[in-house]
Amino acid sequence: MADRILVVDDEASLRDAVGRILAAEGYEVRQAGDGREALRILGAERFDFILCDLRMPVMGGLDLLREITAKGIPGTVIMMSAFGTVDTAVEAMKLGAYDYVSKPFMSDEILLTLRKASERERLRTENEYLRSEIEKAARPEEILYADAAMEETVRMAEKVKDYDATVLVTGESGTGKELVARHLHFKGRRRGKPFVAINCGAIPETLLESELFGHRKGAFTEAKRDRAGLIEEADQGTLFLDEIGELPLPLQTKLLRFLQDGEIRRLGDTETRRVNVRLVAATARDLEEEVSAGRFREDLFYRLNVIRLHVPPLRERPADIPLLSRHFLAHYCAKHGKEDMRLTGEALSALGSHEWRGNVRELKNLMERCTLLGGDREISREGLMAVWKVAGPGTRGQEASQTHGIRISVSAERPDLKGAVRELERQLIRLALERTGGSRPKAAELLGISHPALLYKAKEYGIEGR
Repeated sequence: MADRILVVDDEASLRDAVGRILAAEGYEVRQAGDGREALRILGAERFDFILCDLRMPVMGGLDLLREITAKGIPGTVIMMSAFGTVDTAVEAMKLGAYDYVSKPFMSDEILLTLRKASERERLRTENEYLRSEIEKAARPEEILYADAAMEETVRMAEKVKDYDATVLVTGESGTGKELVARHLHFKGRRRGKPFVAINCGAIPETLLESELFGHRKGAFTEAKRDRAGLIEEADQGTLFLDEIGELPLPLQTKLLRFLQDGEIRRLGDTETRRVNVRLVAATARDLEEEVSAGRFREDLFYRLNVIRLHVPPLRERPADIPLLSRHFLAHYCAKHGKEDMRLTGEALSALGSHEWRGNVRELKNLMERCTLLGGDREISREGLMAVWKVAGPGTRGQEASQTHGIRISVSAERPDLKGAVRELERQLIRLALERTGGSRPKAAELLGISHPALLYKAKEYGIEGR
C-alpha cells in the first residue's frame, strides 16, 4: 500500500506542484489550504506524512503542529517555509517535527527527506517490535493451578522468592520445574537481572566445565579467545541448573567451592573472580539415593537443599488438568491461526483418567496435536482418542494401553532392593526402546524421564539405542 501524504499550504499552485511530484513517485496525496482544514481532514483520515507550510492564514504551521502533538495524531510532520530561521527550525523540532526544508526546494530534496523519514519510521517500528518481543520472552509464564497440591508449592515459592537461599526444585520430568525457577527469579528482587538456565545433562561432560566457569584463550584447542562462563553471565541474577543430578563428580566439587566462596576460576586461568548469583537447582532424580550410591556429593546436596520445593506430578493434581488443557488449547489455536476450539465434558473426563507419565509436557504436546489434527471446533472424546492414537505408543488413553509382565529374580536370603530397582530400570528402558524402534528421545518421553537422564542410564546399563 502506498504511503499517504497530506500537503498543507495556502498557495494552491505549490500544493498542486508538490502533489504532482509526490504522486509520480507513487504516494497517495491529499491537500489542505490551511491548518484548520488540515485538522478536519486529520480527524477523519490517517496519513503517514504531513508536509506543512510554516506561514498560513487562519492557522499557521506551528499552531497546527502543536495541535497534532497535543491530540496524538499519527504521522511524521515535515515543515517547509520560505521565511525560515534557525530559531523557527529548532522550535518546530521541539514541537515534534521530523525535519525542516526551506523553500524553494528541488523535487529531489523533498523526496530525499521523505525517504529518510520513511526509513526512520521503519527502524522505529522494528525496534518497538523487537523490544516488545524481548520483553515478552523475558516475562515468565504464569504458573496456572487450581489444585491444592500445586498451590502449596507456589505458596512456598512466594515466601522465599526475595531471599538468596539456594533452592532445590524436585519433581518428575515435565512437571514444570523450570517454571517454578522462573517464578522465583521474575517475581523476586533479582528480577531485571539475568536469568541463566543450563541443563547439566544436555551438554557433553568435556564442554560442561567451560560452559559453566568459562575459559582463557588457549586453555584447550578450541579456546580461540577468553570467554566468560554461564555463572559469570548470571552475575547479580539467578543461575538455574536443571538436571543437577547429571553433573559429573569433578564439577560437583567445583560447584561446591563456588557456593562456599562465591568465587570462580575460568578454565586455564590463575585469577579468581567474585560472582553474586542466586542458585536454583532442579532434579528428577532422588538425590538422597544418588548420595547413598556415591554418585552425588553429600556436602553439595546439603548446600543445595536449603529450601526444597516439590512440584507434584500431574496425576496428583486432577484439578489442574481441565485448567491447563483449556489454556494450552487456546494458546495453540492463537499460535497456529486456528479458530477457538473447546473440549467436551467427555473429552475432559478422558484426560482426567489418563496417567500422564510425561506430566504437563505430555498434556501440552497433546493439546498442540489436537489443535493441528482436530477436525472440529469441538473436540469430543472420540476425536481426542483419534489424536492420541496418531501420537503412537505410550501416549494414548488408558483404555488403549497394554500391560507387559516383568520378572525380576531376587535372592530369598539376601533380597537386594537397589539391585532389583536397577534390574527393573534396565528392563523398562529396553522395553521402551523396543516400543519406539530404538529412538532414545521417544523412549525418554515414554518413560517419563528426561532425555539426558535416559542417556545416562542407558550408558550405565550398556543399552544401545539411537
